[in-house]
Amino acid sequence: MTTERLSAEARVEQILREHADETYRAFQCRLMPGVDPARVLGVRMPDVRRIARSLDADTAREFLAHPGHATYDAANVHGVLLCRLKGFDETVAALDAFLPFVDNWATCDLLNPRALAKPEAAAPLKAHVRRWLDSGREYTVRFALGALMRYYLGDAFFPEALEWAAAAVPHDEYIDKMAAWYFATALAFRRGETMPWLEERRLSPRVHAMAIQKAVESYRISAEDKAYLRTLR
Repeated sequence: MTTERLSAEARVEQILREHADETYRAFQCRLMPGVDPARVLGVRMPDVRRIARSLDADTAREFLAHPGHATYDAANVHGVLLCRLKGFDETVAALDAFLPFVDNWATCDLLNPRALAKPEAAAPLKAHVRRWLDSGREYTVRFALGALMRYYLGDAFFPEALEWAAAAVPHDEYIDKMAAWYFATALAFRRGETMPWLEERRLSPRVHAMAIQKAVESYRISAEDKAYLRTLR
């Protein structure tokens, strides 16, 4: 472990501990039962984002260069810094380095890199999404499903995306939850292509049930469609 890494890591950890909130820590731990409570400091996300913004360029670069962090909160700082990267290639490389260390839904779901949201990123990103879906790692797959939902339900939509999402494996809890979220959102933006997946029960029983539940709770779905979806439970 280099002196530079220790300096950047120690500096960020010190700042994080200054913002730790024990009450919020207990709340977070209840939401993430799979995360060791000893790794959670209890830093609220607005503070995490402010801390990330406060880092000078050299410290941020050093911190991003070493994606394995001792605490959940430091991993969130890493995620925020990653989202601010501007280049497509550097963002994908940073994701490839960081995603294997992501071990919870909260850190996974904060990852919405600005470089991937650009219209011109849709074509080159597609192959990486396919690769992440095939990784077999729970939160890498969850991130890939989130990418399909964020970036491929508009002008960049492709019908195979529905097949990719339905086939996401392994069927872990947080993968199935994201797949259900994807199909519920796809119903709002791509109703014609998505509704047959529920009508014909092409999804796993758990994803099918959760997708319908999320859809009937969504403000994007019409009252008529909600009533119809209830008959498909």
